[in-house]
Amino acid sequence: MNRLLHLFFFSISISTFAQQNDSIPEKHLKNIQQLTYGGDNAEAYFSFDGKFLSFQSNNKAWGLKCDQIYAMNIKRAKKEASAYRPQLISTGKGRTTCSFYLPGNRSILFASTHHYMDTCPAAIPYNPKAKYVWPVYPEFDIFVSDLKGKVIKQLTDSFGYDAEATVSPKGDKIVFTSSRSGDLELWIMNIDGSGLKQLTFGLGYDGGAFFSPDGKQLVFRASRPKTEAEIKEYKELLAQGLVAPTNMEIYVCDTNGQNLRQITQLGKANWAPFFHPSGKKILFSSNHASTKGYAFQLYMIDLDGKNLTPITTQSNFNAFPMFSPDGKKLVWSSNRNNGGTRDTNLFIADWID
Repeated sequence: MNRLLHLFFFSISISTFAQQNDSIPEKHLKNIQQLTYGGDNAEAYFSFDGKFLSFQSNNKAWGLKCDQIYAMNIKRAKKEASAYRPQLISTGKGRTTCSFYLPGNRSILFASTHHYMDTCPAAIPYNPKAKYVWPVYPEFDIFVSDLKGKVIKQLTDSFGYDAEATVSPKGDKIVFTSSRSGDLELWIMNIDGSGLKQLTFGLGYDGGAFFSPDGKQLVFRASRPKTEAEIKEYKELLAQGLVAPTNMEIYVCDTNGQNLRQITQLGKANWAPFFHPSGKKILFSSNHASTKGYAFQLYMIDLDGKNLTPITTQSNFNAFPMFSPDGKKLVWSSNRNNGGTRDTNLFIADWID
């Protein structure tokens, strides 16, 4: 699914909605540099050598009507700024999401609807009186492209939502979210698409999973409807290819699905988690401290759910954090420095523990 959210209320850049605190320093982030300029840019993930990023964008200046996948040379992006246009990796057709480099840094996987449609799938009309929902397009399948944008392999081929794929640091496994069992669950497969195995089984939306640095654990976001009304609503929405993402918490499990445990109990939307290089902490995005629900900041928390620490305080949207393979850099998406527009851009910084 487009975890960029269309940006949900996340992209709202009106200053009255922002709950930032400019007086609190972002002490873990040094030498912050902007990498993209215009449109919605998100889910930027490092190559195995740390020199490149794959990401999704709907930048209209690039002729895009909905998200497509790009590969960025980080050094060039820093040097050339807004003049730099990264390499298109997806086909330019349909809608895409959730890209990730494969071992060797010569190919990138991503989810796409291009094999079902040339144009973007219909977006859900905004209704301020209705509950916010995400579409989980059943046309999404997972593909692999080379660095010139040529699709070289299709990893999933069952009709239904298959997306949100990420790769183990060990280079041997891929975890993704699928509706093939009738619910949105985590699945794992070998790097070539073989050996499919379901990992989660609880009713609710399990997604956005990432491996720990040692490849032994997974961190992900999940909704867990509990009351009869919540369960009814979840099932009815899912039958329409929709989910309501306003109540999610962070979970961790082993890569075989065992030792499942809930890390956060903050309420509201806690999502976009990623392991700290130590493997003992997690970064994630949350609006739990926002009185109106509009402000999303990055936080860090221990695996036992203790020592919740704010990481970002600037702008009203920060999400999709990822550490470089050496643990020295952090890349994420933010509304900062967008000139009062709704643009969401990619930023990179030195990480200071």
